[in-house]
Amino acid sequence: MRKSQRGQSEQSIQTRLLQAIFEQRMPPGARLTEEALASAFDVSRTTIRQVIARLSQDGILVKLPNGATHVASPSRHEAQQLMVVRRMIEPEIVKILASKAADICFDELSAHLNDEDRARRDGDRGSLVRLTGEFHLHLVRLTGNQVLIRLMTELQALVCLAILLYANGDDGCPVQEHRRIVTAIKKQDGASAANLMLSHLEHIERDLKLDEKPVLHISEALTWLGQREASLARS
Repeated sequence: MRKSQRGQSEQSIQTRLLQAIFEQRMPPGARLTEEALASAFDVSRTTIRQVIARLSQDGILVKLPNGATHVASPSRHEAQQLMVVRRMIEPEIVKILASKAADICFDELSAHLNDEDRARRDGDRGSLVRLTGEFHLHLVRLTGNQVLIRLMTELQALVCLAILLYANGDDGCPVQEHRRIVTAIKKQDGASAANLMLSHLEHIERDLKLDEKPVLHISEALTWLGQREASLARS
């Protein structure tokens, strides 16, 4: 992976931007500029241009004809389409994992579930939103299927933006739903794991609505990104 001259690599910048989306710090529809992002990450605008191009290709950022770049803002209809695709894919993912559960190391996934529990206990909503979204990415990574991994990363980012726009509650992933899915996978019960996943996704979709939008500002997200990079540079 090509490195930037001063700051982070293109891949690490993409990861940080996705984290900002998963933690619901990056507001849907916000305008991003190469200059602001280059300053936040202390990299060249050329590096940022490459990042924007990749995330635009994935549909997470949107480049307008006038050259402006915005964070994607899925419509309610688009959010429904995203969930249709997830209902098609994710029950099959857990079936695959259940079929080879004897050969899978679940240590990282178990640690992740513990992190979710800790975030709930601490009332750390930003981390909890990120972690509950990343749970689904942990599952798909265990398949080792790179096509599925790329697809699920894009879907999860867009669904996080839809949740930020339309979700009725603080958390579309109630306590124990993730653990029940993992337990079924470990028991090699693919049918139960698939049904639990389908029910879980339907719960998330029911939590989406149109009439409330949080008031967020892109300046807050850029400040957060800059502070994180400065902290990493000092460590």
